[in-house]
Amino acid sequence: MRVVHMITRMILGGAQENTLLSVLGQQARPGWEVVLLTGPTTGPEGTLVPLARERGAMVVEESSLVRALAPRGDWRAWRALRGRVRDLRPDVVHTHSSKAGVLGRWAAWREGVPFVAHTIHGLPFHPYQSRLSHALYVAAERFAARRCHAIVSVADAMTAQALAAGVGRADQYRTVYSGMEVEPFLRRDWDRAALRARWGLAPEDYVIGKVARLFELKGHDYLFDAFERILPAHSNARLFLVGDGLLRDRFEALVRERGFADRVLFAGLVPRDEIPAALATMDLVVHCSLREGLARVLPQALLSERPVVSFDVDGAREVVRDGETGLLVRAQDVDGLTGAIERTLTRPDEARDMAAAGCVLCRERFDWRRMVDALCDLYEQGLAAHGAGRNGND
Repeated sequence: MRVVHMITRMILGGAQENTLLSVLGQQARPGWEVVLLTGPTTGPEGTLVPLARERGAMVVEESSLVRALAPRGDWRAWRALRGRVRDLRPDVVHTHSSKAGVLGRWAAWREGVPFVAHTIHGLPFHPYQSRLSHALYVAAERFAARRCHAIVSVADAMTAQALAAGVGRADQYRTVYSGMEVEPFLRRDWDRAALRARWGLAPEDYVIGKVARLFELKGHDYLFDAFERILPAHSNARLFLVGDGLLRDRFEALVRERGFADRVLFAGLVPRDEIPAALATMDLVVHCSLREGLARVLPQALLSERPVVSFDVDGAREVVRDGETGLLVRAQDVDGLTGAIERTLTRPDEARDMAAAGCVLCRERFDWRRMVDALCDLYEQGLAAHGAGRNGND
């Protein structure tokens, strides 16, 4: 079995970690050859490429595959991807992310790859775009869906939204939850006082954490609004923001202007293997992005038995069952977000019980080995059904 995974870039992100674990798990199977093909990874979000190579992945970088839309450049990237596919002659091409998903599926289909799959980690179209951008992304996804055999969703919500937009057929879809190495998050012997001292946090601080890029639609502004409201009654509250991005300077200026910069810790990029320790430092994890396939921080927090509050977007409710494993809030509802944080602060026993129930839910569902097995089964079934002939070359 020869598999090529294509992704636009390998930043420190959920889709990228999912892809890396898929590559590593599949290449460990006897007789399997796996290639990770990525565009260049630059910018403040970090990179997983060195880790991929360190762990033995065969990484091929295609310089023409870039995230920004550029018709001439994208045409060159599509031709380059066709050449890569022609040289590698894979049995399976599995694409990830929007740009690689459209160009990669089209290239693989034209080259007659026996089985072509795509994972929706998060849909590229959403309500916060212009009408033109939304229409273009929907059209591109419809086009690409006709040039693959299977579409993997990281949450049932992604399937429902894609089908509602006319992307693909229902029989193409399969939900495979995004796997992760669960064991580090199950650790319970942390010295929390030492962890907090490392970050400059006091033992008595109530630490509200968020793990996300400092970028548009990640919801930091809503968290700042809610945090400002709870501070008068909870002077020991601290914000612990893990992640970096293009909006860091704006956010740092904003909290200075509003007078609570001393209560906010911008941790910046935290290495992937230190995320469990960062979560263990927190008393509450808040996820208030406006769009996300199924944010990995939600199962990671629950595996760590950290209480969670989340906006009710996309696949969040498949992990955060309101009042059972955490608290859900309507997206953009600052009053609701403030109330949920306040409830967690004042009812710690309830918060701990919900986090423990969430750990039970997530422990098996998000184990990366389960994800790898499901993907391998998908390929083998797909090849049995489609692999005898070649695809059309439309």
